[in-house]
Amino acid sequence: MDEKAAPAVIELEGVRHRYPDGTEALRGIDLTVSEGRSLALLGPNGAGKSTLLLHLNGILRPSEGSVRLDGVEVTSATVRDVREQVGLVFQDPDDQLFMTTVYEDVAFGPLNQRRTPAEVDELVHRALHDVGLADAASRPGHHLSFGQRKRAALATVLAMAPRVLVLDEPTANLDPRSRRQMLALLASLGTTALIATHDMDVAWELCADAAVIDDGVIVAYGPRETILTDEELLERHGLDLPWAVRSRRV
Repeated sequence: MDEKAAPAVIELEGVRHRYPDGTEALRGIDLTVSEGRSLALLGPNGAGKSTLLLHLNGILRPSEGSVRLDGVEVTSATVRDVREQVGLVFQDPDDQLFMTTVYEDVAFGPLNQRRTPAEVDELVHRALHDVGLADAASRPGHHLSFGQRKRAALATVLAMAPRVLVLDEPTANLDPRSRRQMLALLASLGTTALIATHDMDVAWELCADAAVIDDGVIVAYGPRETILTDEELLERHGLDLPWAVRSRRV
């Protein structure tokens, strides 16, 4: 799809968020995620990445401004539909896995979509197959390795067939093999996605666009080749060049 012709799926306009203690975590965010595009959200710790992600499916609501899905604002009246279309995968898989077995965890979302038992069974097995956990359906989530739990958490979202994937640090704390598996899995999905990450190689390999957030403000936004090759910009905000870019310059 041509980038200029791609319609906006998610739009944030003037989004500010203040926590109850008065901390202003987001200070006027304007950001667009286009149909079929993958966007890397980059920034130092405390920049506001996770707070921003929690606005995308209505877990948090703006103190000011608006979040829209296909032009429809996320409100109390629309949030149920938004959560079916915007799948959020948390950084810690244990925040997402809470049932007795992996099957039950993955079935939780489709059941709440009022799918039939046959539909639920098909969606669960397809999602587990897609993440390489087809043989783990009957196992308790806490018996899986950390990398397996990360993939199981992703399966809980994939089973709901979301239009947009939102991932918070999908490769954090993974060993090299598990990281490679996660990268290959995410690359194979080909869906509209927003990925918050500290891993610049993940941003380079998976995302067409990139945005840098710092102190609750988007300070740069554009194509991957523009943002992730700007060494001065990245260094100013506590980030490094991706390995692929560094290796070319050496």
